[in-house]
Amino acid sequence: MEQEKMTLAKFEEAYEDVKKVTLDTKLIYSDYWSGATGNKVYLKPENLQRTGAYKVRGAYYKITTMSDEERKKGLITASAGNHAQGVAYAAKQYGVKATICMPTSTPLIKVNRTKALGAEVVLHGNVYDEAYEKALELAKENGYTLVHPFDDLDVATGQGTIAMEIIKELPTVDIILVPIGGGGLATGVSTLAKLLNPKIKVIGVEPAGANCMQESFKAGHVVTLNTVNTIADGTAVKTPGEHIFPYIQKNLDDIITVPDEDLVVSFLDMVENHKMVVENSGLLSVAALKQLNVKDKKIACVLSGGNMDIITMSSVVQQGLIMRDRIFTVSVLLPDKPGELSRVSGIIADVKGNVIKLEHNQFVSINRSAAVELRITLEAFGTEHKEQIMSALNENGYKPRIVRTNI
Repeated sequence: MEQEKMTLAKFEEAYEDVKKVTLDTKLIYSDYWSGATGNKVYLKPENLQRTGAYKVRGAYYKITTMSDEERKKGLITASAGNHAQGVAYAAKQYGVKATICMPTSTPLIKVNRTKALGAEVVLHGNVYDEAYEKALELAKENGYTLVHPFDDLDVATGQGTIAMEIIKELPTVDIILVPIGGGGLATGVSTLAKLLNPKIKVIGVEPAGANCMQESFKAGHVVTLNTVNTIADGTAVKTPGEHIFPYIQKNLDDIITVPDEDLVVSFLDMVENHKMVVENSGLLSVAALKQLNVKDKKIACVLSGGNMDIITMSSVVQQGLIMRDRIFTVSVLLPDKPGELSRVSGIIADVKGNVIKLEHNQFVSINRSAAVELRITLEAFGTEHKEQIMSALNENGYKPRIVRTNI
């Protein structure tokens, strides 16, 4: 029975259904990533979707396939955030009750937005898998209808409508890069892409610290990771979907993993070059571009969501600036005499360094000729400029030392 679900007719049905609740997220051509990779890179901005992520597609289509009786029982799901909002939004359209179990680590913005859409939120466990166990428990106790965030063929069919939109807009697309948490999005996109044009390559991208699908792919069966550790909270999943796994095996061409550091700098690149906020999980597809050994290909990157809380955002920006050598802290020792601070400032100013913080410690040594440590946090244009500033300090007799520090 299940094998009949993910057919072209079902995808076409889902495509028409989800139009009722989705925005038309047109592809954006990226001059920046195209130039950096030698390919034609297009972004599918699901971060601009209603509820800030693609998840509303699968949730809404799943609810349309239910009987009135199933809907009236009330819906329950577990989610690290985006599926939560998708289910809450879709349930609201149907006027039915939704209960969402979320990990206690879920960013506040996702919790509040889910509540604002009328859903009841239950915070439980540290990761998605623990919240899911709670959802199963509550479903059993209260007779709710479960809407699984990824391990459901109807949900995956709804997510696959993204591929329909990409291919309609860019029929000659060569590669689609798609983030993977539990695998629902990758299942839908890869299955439909192969139905429409088997030559299109679909590559899944996971965080290196939560590569459950890659490990399952290698093993040939679903594998559960012992732990997950990644800043990409939306894809921090220990066990991928059992029902969808055969489709992933059949239709996904490859899986790439991305370290958290690459997501940090990709956030900076996205904000600076496209003026868009994309959450860490949504950046997996663009962060993976540099690992593709191809040229002159048309590549579509699915930006799966944009729900990032301000605290995380400020931390990611800060880390990104440090990693790109746009901000750094240097320590120099000065003789304890008038005018030295002014002299150091002058040297930095001459090479266009911008001082953003100074710490002056007179008690670093009992040697009065080099008794003062000056820690200077500077803004630079990048690595080359940083080295220029360091050289200028060296040439003037200071021995600058880079200090690993937060801003």
